[in-house]
Order: sequence, then structure tokens, then C-alpha cells
Amino acid sequence: MASPAGRTERKLTDVAWLTSGPLPRLLGVLDRDGEEARVVGGAARNALLGLSADEIDIATTAVPEEVVRRVEAAGFKVVPTGIEHGTVTVVADKIPFEVTTLRQDVETYGRHAKVAFGRDWKADAERRDFTINAFSARLDGSVYDYVGGLSDLKARRVRFIGDPQQRIEEDYLRILRFFRFHAAYGTSDHLDREGLEACIAGRDGLDQLSRERVRMELMKLMVAPHAVPTLVSMTDAGLTLRVLGSVSYLGAFENMAKVEAAIGASPDPARRLGALGVWVAEDAERLWQKLRLTNAEHVRLASMAEGWWRISPHLSAPQARALVYRLGPLYFTDHALLGWARSPETAHDADWHALATLPQRWTAPAFPLKAADLMERGVEKGPALGAAMRAAEAAWIAADFPKDAAEIAAIADAAIKGL
Repeated sequence: MASPAGRTERKLTDVAWLTSGPLPRLLGVLDRDGEEARVVGGAARNALLGLSADEIDIATTAVPEEVVRRVEAAGFKVVPTGIEHGTVTVVADKIPFEVTTLRQDVETYGRHAKVAFGRDWKADAERRDFTINAFSARLDGSVYDYVGGLSDLKARRVRFIGDPQQRIEEDYLRILRFFRFHAAYGTSDHLDREGLEACIAGRDGLDQLSRERVRMELMKLMVAPHAVPTLVSMTDAGLTLRVLGSVSYLGAFENMAKVEAAIGASPDPARRLGALGVWVAEDAERLWQKLRLTNAEHVRLASMAEGWWRISPHLSAPQARALVYRLGPLYFTDHALLGWARSPETAHDADWHALATLPQRWTAPAFPLKAADLMERGVEKGPALGAAMRAAEAAWIAADFPKDAAEIAAIADAAIKGL
């Protein structure tokens, strides 16, 4: 329950970042002499849920110039990351904190809304996206809720603040954030109907977004606890087709989550994206362009497209070890888990489990022969040396990675004779 001023009757307790580390010192500098400062957004929400906070944002009534003056006088480093919009980054004990002056919208036109600085905490809360993201907390643990976020958090309901259509038109990325936050903090089903309808109605606005911003939200959604039912809802609404540019393999995505858990692997966004959207090489290329994936993510998706259908528990033990050697542990695991997720076997299948966990039990050795070893045998630098090295490595792999010096020497001799 909240008072008319918006202050709840409960307080945060046993929250380490409120009682130790640099945050209490920083808030002590900002929350005095006629100005007020609070922790806002995700950190306050996660504290109410008993979860850790990846980053801590601060809002204050002090204007940016006053913020800079105070924190510099206290010996903190200041980076003017967005001072024209009221935001500076304060670095304390090597930890960055975003400090933003309270704002209210004067004109609204997408991400470039014209704002004015203010001192009204309620007005600042009402311009945020979802009720569960609009909490603010003081250093003493007092929590303020102006928009019904506490009841929504208790119900595990993600709800837009005010008119969903207006919130979406302010920034169309909020369509994806609606689903991502539901997958992270909502229930396994029961999306807020009014919010869902507004997302569907505003879906054309997704085309206005930068690919980098879409990628960021999608990758976070991939690993959220309720990603599977949330993606089903997105697909039913026609939104995954809009975002991915192709059909979605929801069954494989669901199975990927199961087989990752079966081998004790952490949820991996690139691997899950591969399960959701990659069947052939063209899919990997399309997603690379559509989402502006990193080069590393693109290479992983391309590798999955090339090899997931080639791998199976029917491989012999030497064949499986050879694949680990050639692919490396990460790509091998990608191939094995995607092949498993698309197989008819369940997540309890012992043979698939043994294959997928091979890199956990066996580490590929380094190829023991060097170019110098073959040059000592009379092979000169040039194409012949490269061919001999490749032949020797292939023979060593085929022999299942022998360690015996005599056997390795015999492999080197044979490679030379084959020139």
C-alpha cells in the first residue's frame, strides 16, 4: 500500500548495494542540501524481487551542472555521456553509475522527445515505459511507487504506464521490451491484453528501429526464463516474422532450452537464436544482416547451419573426438545441441547427452608436429611443406591423436613419402 505521496509502507532490507560499496557515498553527496537522489528503474525492481542488479541508475532533482559540481568536489570521476539530456556517468570505485536529472516531456516525437528538467518524482515516473520499471528507492530503503507497479510486480504482470499506444509511439522499441520484460518478469502466459493489442497495432513502427537496438532486445529475450511461451505469443501476433524475416522454429527453440539444461549449460543467446531461426546457410546470412549481429555471432550461426544436421550419436568415439578437435568446444557444442534439439529423441536421451558433453570430458591435444620436424627430414619450405603438414595432421587425427613419440615420427615419415 502506498501513501498519497507515493511512498510505500515497506522498505528494502538486506540489499548490499544500499549499505556498502560506493553507492551510499554517492547518494550521500547528491541527497542533501535541498536536493534529493534515489535509485530508480531496474535496480529498485530487482531489489524488491530479491534479485541482483547488473547496473544501478540514479535520478536526482539536481540539475546536471550541480551534479557535476558535487561529485567532482567529492573526488568522483564524471563522464558527460548525455549531459544535454540531463545524464552524466559517475565512476566510483571503478563502477559506473548513470545519474539523470528528473525530467518531464514537453513535446513527444519518438526517441527524440523534447524534455525539461523538473523536481516532480511522480511526473518522472509517469514518463517511463512499464509500471514495474518506475520504482524509486531512497538510501534508507524506502520505496516509492506512483503507477501501481507493486501490485503488478506481485501479480507478475508487465503493463504499460498510461496509454499503451502513446508509450509505444514514443519509442517503438517498447514493443520488443514489452515481450522481453514479460519473458523475464511475467508469468509463463497471460500477457497484458491491452498492451499486446497495442503492440500488434503499432508493429509497423518496428521498421523505424535501428538493427542494433532490435538485436539487443532480442538477444536478452532469448535467454529469459519464460522465453518459450513469450515467443509463441509473439509468433501468434505476427511479430517474430517481422523481426526475423522468416519462419520461427519454436519447437527447436523449446527443445534447445531443455537440452542446454540437460547438460548443465547456461542459456546462450546466439545458440538459441540459431535454434529459433537457422536451418540453412541463407538463414544465418539473413539474420546477420537483419539484426546486425556481431561477427562472432554470425560465424557461429553460419557454422550451425553448415553442421547441425551432420552430427549424431552414431558417430564413433574417434569421429566425435576428431570433430571436437576441428570445431573447437564451443562450435562442437553448438552443433551437438542443435542436432539434439531437432532430433526425435528427448532431452533425457543418454546417447545425445554423452555426445554433447564430450568437450566437458575430453580436451583436444595440440598437434605435436611442427614445420621444423618435417624440414629436418628434408622437406623444403614451400607448397610441399604445407601439403606434408596437412597430410600428417590428417593421419594423426585418423589415428585418434596418438601421444607415442615413435608413432608420431612414423606419421611424419609417411607424410613425407606421400609427397
